[in-house]
Amino acid sequence: MDSWLKILVLVACITPAVVEARVRNYSFNVVMKNKTRLCSSKPIVTVNGKFPGPTLYAREDDNVLVRVTNHVKYNVTIHWHGVRQLRTGWADGPAYITQCPIQTGQSYVYNFTISGQRGTLLWHAHILWLRATLHGAIVILPKRGVPYPFPKPHKEVVVVLGEWWKSDTEAVINQAIKSGLAPNVSDAHTINGHPGPSSNCPSQGGFTLPVESGKKYMLRIINAALNEELFFKIAGHQLTIVEVDATYVKPFKTNTIVIAPGQTTNALISTDQSSGKYMVAASPFMDSPIAVDNMTATATLHYSGTLAATSTTLTKTPPQNATAVANNFINSLRSLNSKRYPAKVPLTVDHSLLFTVGLGVNPCPSCKAGNGSRVVASMNNVTFVMPSTALLQAHFFNISGVFTSDFPGNPRTTFNYTGSPPSNLRTTSGTKVFRLHYNSTVQLVLQDTGIIAPENHPIHLHGFNFFTVGKGLGNYNPKVDQKNFNLVDPVERNTIGVPSGGWVAIRFRADNPGVWFMHCHLEIHTTWGLKMAFLVDNGKGPNESLPPPPNDLPKC
Repeated sequence: MDSWLKILVLVACITPAVVEARVRNYSFNVVMKNKTRLCSSKPIVTVNGKFPGPTLYAREDDNVLVRVTNHVKYNVTIHWHGVRQLRTGWADGPAYITQCPIQTGQSYVYNFTISGQRGTLLWHAHILWLRATLHGAIVILPKRGVPYPFPKPHKEVVVVLGEWWKSDTEAVINQAIKSGLAPNVSDAHTINGHPGPSSNCPSQGGFTLPVESGKKYMLRIINAALNEELFFKIAGHQLTIVEVDATYVKPFKTNTIVIAPGQTTNALISTDQSSGKYMVAASPFMDSPIAVDNMTATATLHYSGTLAATSTTLTKTPPQNATAVANNFINSLRSLNSKRYPAKVPLTVDHSLLFTVGLGVNPCPSCKAGNGSRVVASMNNVTFVMPSTALLQAHFFNISGVFTSDFPGNPRTTFNYTGSPPSNLRTTSGTKVFRLHYNSTVQLVLQDTGIIAPENHPIHLHGFNFFTVGKGLGNYNPKVDQKNFNLVDPVERNTIGVPSGGWVAIRFRADNPGVWFMHCHLEIHTTWGLKMAFLVDNGKGPNESLPPPPNDLPKC
């Protein structure tokens, strides 16, 4: 054999096959569908008639194409919550931030590549309150041949937690906006779309998770609720936490997780108990004097071979205000920080920011129920006003008059944030962004305020993951608190709870050009104006710049 041929054969034998990234095509048809829960029926907005919606599967590095066609009366957008969207801001999805909505009868193809991510995320509508029923899971598998950094489970199961209103959710929020007051709370929580049996509807079934004895299962748990943080637990079984928000963590065991709207948690469960049926429970967490839906959603972990008539082993849910239980979970989270999955925490800071997050009261002459006032929400006392032209288009095409770049980096008025509120509870209003140079590093302290009531705010940042380097109660003190920051293995997330009457500090690198929304993931607070956007300038060359929009980008 020719010597060169021998070398080529040898190289071919020892070189592993390069696995090409796949193109994944999905069709999302947004349609109305009648669903019955709590012994009453109503039409809801769905994708492909399913509630929760279909799970989107992909592998790390895959290119995902989702054609969304709108067949309902509402304008629609879909957000791929937690997907980094590196240089694909046109596919991020928040209405009037990165795109105009998809109008009735129209379609839009969301085109993005999943870069450097693997784990569980979620997709949901990002306009009005449609995400109450318009949501589903995103499962990102590792590249082929790359193992999990934990024992491979026998089976993986998606568990979507949500809320259910008997009324039309758009009517619920429209009535609240008209009155100036808070909306009615939901009528039930759900596990994979089902509340489980309740006293006012004992005949309704719940979700059943069939398992075999002696196996290991991975639950991909998602909180898709509109307004409520939830506890999740399974009678008689411990959960080993291995990932949150599609980032690996140092594994730890717990019997209760706490999960805010927009957050995800992957948990391993060993089916090592006696055969039987075990209750799965999702119940509310609220440690402030604020009304919540106090209904517990239930499902069943059902060991194979167990008779249907077997009684279910129950579990006691934590008290609604069990701050200690929540903190025990949150404080246990640490980045895996392995050689393969390092925690790349920015150690230097270009922008040191402090944003207050909380409520306010503004005049509203037409709000009779609110005695001429309405409840609003703000960051740094700015209540965000949604534009009628998408911010990303205004930025890319230099359209003036849509937004200003003067969002304050620190509160314009300092006060005892978590103490007695100031006498003036009014906020200012505007469509303001904070501008960042490409690749600059940001430290952002999110500070809760006690105006009206202190409250836990799950803040979601689009387009980035961030590291949670510190948190505490009371007012943030940079001289004292910064000394205690964890810059080695802090948890990496895309949605973080600002503790009631406290603060949380995050760090991230602005390596993604575009306009990126940041807002409270309690939908009522977003409606009230607790939102802003970062504008990240282009860097050098095409690989650090936002490309032009696709031809089918919806028009306003």
